[in-house]
Amino acid sequence: MNNTAITVKGLKKSFKDKQVLKGVEFEVKRGEIFALLGSNGAGKTTAINILSTLMKPDGGKVSICGFDVQREPDNVRQAISLTGQFAALDGMQTGRENMIMIARLRGVSNPAQVTDNLLAKFNLTEAANQRADKYSGGMKRRLDIAMSLIGTPAVIFLDEPTTGLDPEARMEVWDKVKELADNGTTILLTTQYLEEAEQLADRLAILHGGKIITTGTLNELKEMFPPVKVEYIEKQPTLEEIFLTIIGKKEEK
Repeated sequence: MNNTAITVKGLKKSFKDKQVLKGVEFEVKRGEIFALLGSNGAGKTTAINILSTLMKPDGGKVSICGFDVQREPDNVRQAISLTGQFAALDGMQTGRENMIMIARLRGVSNPAQVTDNLLAKFNLTEAANQRADKYSGGMKRRLDIAMSLIGTPAVIFLDEPTTGLDPEARMEVWDKVKELADNGTTILLTTQYLEEAEQLADRLAILHGGKIITTGTLNELKEMFPPVKVEYIEKQPTLEEIFLTIIGKKEEK
């Protein structure tokens, strides 16, 4: 069995006279969390849209689970799921109704049971009968990712999954993403949060100027930079650490 879930070779895409992707190349192994890093406008979402069959490339070759994205888009769609930057929920429906609707669209044989199992897995059972527009940002994102798991896709694309979430909600999402990978799901994650990539990714690629400028594990990327000279400096806690410590103490009282 081939251990590669995603292969991207020479991927090109232009919009009018602007070339966004100029020959992007990378591979993602099965069961791996792979982070595509880049600043705003680097082409991360464009790459994800091509990989998930939403957009046609101008050149190059992309295969997902052995299927060619251009020649076999239906096979690719059956193997993948996509969670975009904004939660794709019907706010008028409850969490459970959103899940059951997707399960029926995907032809799952036991939609109610699959829905209840996923709601429990994502700690949403208590809120299942509330309208989705009443959910917090973190709950909406958890529901969105839960919906993307219906039909057990082999590959999940998470495009900026924690944009706009507070630190506590981001950590909730991170825990769920790690759990998915531990269970064998391949995850391609785009983010501009370096800390997010540091927390989640087995390997990272940096997209800059339309090309992948480097790929590797976090340690491999760190080795590319000169060692920092440290003298008599204490590590200051980050704002995120301070915030989480404070809310943790509040909850204990």
